[in-house]
Amino acid sequence: MKIMAASDIHGDYDSAKAIIDAYKTSGADRLILLGDLLYHGPRNDLPPTYAPKKVIELLNSVKDELLCVRGNCDTEVDAMVLEFPILADYAWICIGNARIFATHGHKFNTQTPPPLKKGDMLLHGHTHVSCAIPFGNENLYINPGSASIPKENTPRGYIIIDENEVSFKTLDGSEYKNISL
Repeated sequence: MKIMAASDIHGDYDSAKAIIDAYKTSGADRLILLGDLLYHGPRNDLPPTYAPKKVIELLNSVKDELLCVRGNCDTEVDAMVLEFPILADYAWICIGNARIFATHGHKFNTQTPPPLKKGDMLLHGHTHVSCAIPFGNENLYINPGSASIPKENTPRGYIIIDENEVSFKTLDGSEYKNISL
């Protein structure tokens, strides 16, 4: 099994389109969106091509391919226009022997971790900073960063996870970091 994960689109159409296009060519079995799909919140500037209605249409066109968790900017109103569930705070994903706790990051994170077994991975967005950092009981924290409003000089991008590795990619598909599992 192989998954693609992206986070923090914040209504940016060009970023959403790049994510969907990359997913379609990635060979991934599922696209995991880690929240903050449509709106940008008061702390962030507007993304470059802010068009939440176009993002709604684009995401609804691939609704059967998506697994989403709720971000701090996602609301019940968003669930009324999106044709797939977005209000779960987390999801468990298994790839081979690996167990991944996927969430947005505003509730569960390395400072307030969910209950994890030895070796489980914590996957979340929210910070807009891509990283892969060991923590806890041989756990791994993975963050794809933001597809639209990256911070701390990290690129706009996404990740691909399979049984053997985590591949960090820019929106144009160039790999910039690879972590062996």
